[in-house]
Amino acid sequence: MRDLMPDMPNRLEISGLAIERKGRVLLDVPRLSLDGPGPTLILGPNGAGKSLLLRCLHGLIQADRGRVLQDGLDLTADHKARQAMVFQQPVLLRRSVAANLDFVLKRKRLGRSARKARIADLLAEGGLDGKARQSARSLSGGEAQRLAILRALALDPETLFLDEPTSALDPSATQAIEAMILRASDRGVRIVMVTHDVGQARRLAADIVMMQGGRVVEHGAARQVLEAPKCQASRQYLAGWLVT
Repeated sequence: MRDLMPDMPNRLEISGLAIERKGRVLLDVPRLSLDGPGPTLILGPNGAGKSLLLRCLHGLIQADRGRVLQDGLDLTADHKARQAMVFQQPVLLRRSVAANLDFVLKRKRLGRSARKARIADLLAEGGLDGKARQSARSLSGGEAQRLAILRALALDPETLFLDEPTSALDPSATQAIEAMILRASDRGVRIVMVTHDVGQARRLAADIVMMQGGRVVEHGAARQVLEAPKCQASRQYLAGWLVT
């Protein structure tokens, strides 16, 4: 568990957010504020609304009602441009590892030599130094996810959203990705990550959002939520009960 440090800019807030489909409430979050600098992990059972909440925070899904705010302002295209997202299943271009990174860096209008240097730094960061010319589609699952995270970090985002990035990976690959996430957080990137892995939350989280049935049932510092949860839903989930 990561200790929370003093608040800093880049505050994400939700006010009265709701999504309904065919009379069923998929998401109902009256209020949520994420303003600590350490990684925020969103936990809960399958179908709790974790990924849906993440997509709303990134502006990928428009809620039926309510607002998502960045530093007190409604989420704009400029805010979204300073965010990046990595999905559970990485989608990579049919190009080399280096070319996947170069494609993103061209959006930043860097010169060729600057892009080359940045690619080298990124590959070293992700432990993919020797795979620059290899087809991205031939990477292992862990390597592909590392590349997806590197591609997101190449944009120099203020906020990085991660949707269960290690759910299908073995412990070694998971450890490598968790190390990347913590290094990014230490550099000042806000991390908001969905996981179902309580052990991962213990290793990474500064604060935890616990969800059930499309609602936030608890939010607080990781140590408090994990060691002394206030609500029954949190206690049941952390104890391994099959809750929905």
